[in-house]
Amino acid sequence: MRDVQSKLDKCVVHYETRGQGKPFIMLHGAGPDRRSMIGCMEPILIKRKGWQRIYPDLPGMGRTPAEEWIMNSDQILEVVIDFINSVIPDRHFLLAGDSYGGYLARGIIYRMASRVDGLLLLCPVIIANHAKRILPKHATLMKRGSLPSDQYPEETKMFESFAVVQTPEIFERTRTEVLSGFKIADTKFLDRIQTHGYPFTFDVDAPTVKFPKPTLILVGRQDSMVGYHDSLKILENYPRATLAVLDRAGHNLQIEQECIFSSLLNEWLDRVDESSASVPQEQGERKP
Repeated sequence: MRDVQSKLDKCVVHYETRGQGKPFIMLHGAGPDRRSMIGCMEPILIKRKGWQRIYPDLPGMGRTPAEEWIMNSDQILEVVIDFINSVIPDRHFLLAGDSYGGYLARGIIYRMASRVDGLLLLCPVIIANHAKRILPKHATLMKRGSLPSDQYPEETKMFESFAVVQTPEIFERTRTEVLSGFKIADTKFLDRIQTHGYPFTFDVDAPTVKFPKPTLILVGRQDSMVGYHDSLKILENYPRATLAVLDRAGHNLQIEQECIFSSLLNEWLDRVDESSASVPQEQGERKP
């Protein structure tokens, strides 16, 4: 494990790498930092050889500072693509994105699909405009034990606002892996992105070119933050995708349904290995 920084022309991106082998880029959501991806991916990937896991902190989150010139998602995507080209120039890689990271991941597919050999979208943002999303009402389907509201009042309140399964164990993982990032995120920067350009200026899900590599899309049936219904609309863009809508799961799907998440992730990695062993298919690229 190492913690280093990539010096780009306009931005410094802090990231962490683990393991050796083919690169696997992990993009967290808006608010948390790389710990949210490390927490759910490492228990699985540490058991599989051949992957160099790369966990960057997005601008304004974790240890990556917010830059004054970054005003919208197009520019954040530019930073991520520059980061990839700096850290693994000209190499093929696997790509995973959680929530807003899933939105950015589709931007990478839009811009440089030919280098991506597999895609994981975890509770992805499909429609950037929150008011236009199809969302279920928040529901708590299982609650067991008492939460440490006296010790962690703010974290408990936030957890209860979106968690579908509420137990002390799930709270602790959520607090450590997800909410810890929110505490150090640059909220003024995140508000600026929301105000000046959270949606891309291009149609990231335009169906003109398909992505024919193994894909896994995981969404929570009770996800009241990004929903599940909108993900169905992009399925035909991914002819080799498994789309799983998991019951008893919200925006914390990877923690609330850990066993199913692990099983489906391993199956997807098996498909990636199988596909990589065959003759690669031609893919198109698009420019915004």
